[in-house]
Amino acid sequence: MNHREKQENPSGRHDAPSYCHGWGAADTRAPSNLMSVFTPLPLGQPIPASLHAVSCSLPSMRDVRGYEEKDPAVVRHLTSGYPRFVVHPLLHQLGAELIRRHGLAGHALWLVSSATMADRLAAHLGATGVVRVSEPGLHGVAHPDSAVLAARAKTFLQNVGGFLSSRAAEDELVRRGLLAAAAPEELFSGDALAEVRRHLQPAFPGLSPADLLLANCGMNAVDAAFRTLAGLQAAQGRTVWIQLGWLYLDTIALLQKFTRAPGDYVHVGDVFDLAALEQTLARHAGRVAGIVAEVPTNPLIQTPDLAGIAALAKKFGARLILDPSISSAFNLSVLPHADIVATSLTKYTASAGDLTAGLVVINPAAPDAAVLRTGIAEKIEPLYARDLARLAVEISRTGAVLARIHASVPRVVAFLEAHPAVREVFWALHPKSRANYLRIARAPDAVGAMITFTLRGPLDAFYDRLRLPKGPSFGMATTLICPFMYLAHYDLVNTAAGRAQLAASGLDANLLRLSVGTEPADDIIATLAEALG
Repeated sequence: MNHREKQENPSGRHDAPSYCHGWGAADTRAPSNLMSVFTPLPLGQPIPASLHAVSCSLPSMRDVRGYEEKDPAVVRHLTSGYPRFVVHPLLHQLGAELIRRHGLAGHALWLVSSATMADRLAAHLGATGVVRVSEPGLHGVAHPDSAVLAARAKTFLQNVGGFLSSRAAEDELVRRGLLAAAAPEELFSGDALAEVRRHLQPAFPGLSPADLLLANCGMNAVDAAFRTLAGLQAAQGRTVWIQLGWLYLDTIALLQKFTRAPGDYVHVGDVFDLAALEQTLARHAGRVAGIVAEVPTNPLIQTPDLAGIAALAKKFGARLILDPSISSAFNLSVLPHADIVATSLTKYTASAGDLTAGLVVINPAAPDAAVLRTGIAEKIEPLYARDLARLAVEISRTGAVLARIHASVPRVVAFLEAHPAVREVFWALHPKSRANYLRIARAPDAVGAMITFTLRGPLDAFYDRLRLPKGPSFGMATTLICPFMYLAHYDLVNTAAGRAQLAASGLDANLLRLSVGTEPADDIIATLAEALG
């Protein structure tokens, strides 16, 4: 074997039996005598039960609101969470040690992924008293204690994916004698980079391993792609960027904050309206640098006409960045339509849910492909060695994990669509974009894990009753559900103007995002049925 002998359960399945044997896909009713076999998770419990888990339990809507409003009664339970949003306790511990060693009492210290990232953060803060802290293999930025500076630093690192890996912090604490040993886990012992690329290559036929550029997270992949392409296009006088549809919040933030001028950010809301896109391109003719789109979108899982969008981009000299994270590059072939694919490997590929990773791939037929590849490779934040070794173990399970997910998703969709308490259901094969999705799907059943839906009744009552694991992220072996708009856009959910903005984009503030895992479909459906009543 090329990795440690310790084996893990790749399915993520719990030990409780299924009580729905024989319940076929055509029968969407949940037998009334079934009970959920899921055990409710307490507030703050890591999901999965790992020191490096990327999700954590938010079991009630009160907890969700308390997390967003920084209620101490809730926050004190959240010792970990999604790594770009919750600073890991190991980073806090190591940061405290560096503050002591460098005599920086009264300062906040942010540990970052590289010296380059430290330079970027220091420049972004641009404040008096900012201090670069560097030791061999370790970099950070300190500033005098200030809520304003702290929020600015944290948001920047969240937007661009610049935090130090929790495994890097763990290894450093062990090296300094502040931890006895790293937590045991299965790691690949050979050439982990080659192993990961070997598994990725079938999704990008014809490319060499060197064409697959790994990042420390999906947002850093998007950041590196955007900055590189923006620089090339700006040299040609092209500075306008088009957001197509509703994107993930940090991708929106990159476009809003880091385009050259406020007027250089343009939002085309309807991904299906090619006429509106063409009008926008024509209105900014000669100035459009690029279009950024998610395929499918998050959270409505809408797939646009990629061939049509690519043709318009080419016609007007715009470049196209596509992110297939919602269904994964293993399920969708989007590179032929794109200049750059930038995506998360945290989802599906790292299906255990205990690391973040990202990927950038340049279309070799794109103009300046070699220049783009070199520029992105220089800007990307590398994946930490132990994260890479962990990913090399998990990526070998991707096919099996996806097969289980794909077998369950249509059944869960059919159940939700038939339930009178459910108002609307969105998934990859929603009638509005089914044809577009199937044109780029690698197989007709390659639908990904995500389902989103809205209710006819109150959100709080359903969410609080539901026994499924509740937390952010998706594409894990573990089923997860969350009130997505509350976690991603709480500022909009909380005001009439914000809700109107969401509604204008077809988004219900109470929309729920369900990521189907590898547990038996019968158990997932029975648990939903129990909460729906």
